Amino acid sequence: MNIKDDTISKGFIIAGLMNMSVLVFSKFFTNPVIPQSDPDVMSNFGLLMILIWGLAYISVAKTYHNIKWLVLVFAIEKLIYGLVWSQWMFNNSVSDVFDRDAMAGIFFSVYGINDWAFCIFFILVFFRLNSHKNKVHQ
Repeated sequence: MNIKDDTISKGFIIAGLMNMSVLVFSKFFTNPVIPQSDPDVMSNFGLLMILIWGLAYISVAKTYHNIKWLVLVFAIEKLIYGLVWSQWMFNNSVSDVFDRDAMAGIFFSVYGINDWAFCIFFILVFFRLNSHKNKVHQ
């Protein structure tokens, strides 16, 4: 599969913007339901760090060719969040979160799907950067 460089750059920007959506779901860190529903991972500090990760993705959108190992770090980070979300979904009720706050319910319904999708994206980019064909062009 051959993904165009421009498409990959847009993927990094979209990944960053998706992370920045925590500002909307958390109502700019004023929504207490998200941190109460998962205080270990989704505290306001945790949400702030998600925002910072998003800025990191955007910051490398045009230079990702030069940071293949950081792209792998991004994939691992998304894998961890995806696993944490999956565990949370098995052990908690998202409908209980919806009952308390619709935005928090939407957040918990989708954040892990987003993380799994971008984990796959970052893995594909990493493998593309490591391909023999790509090494010839570097």
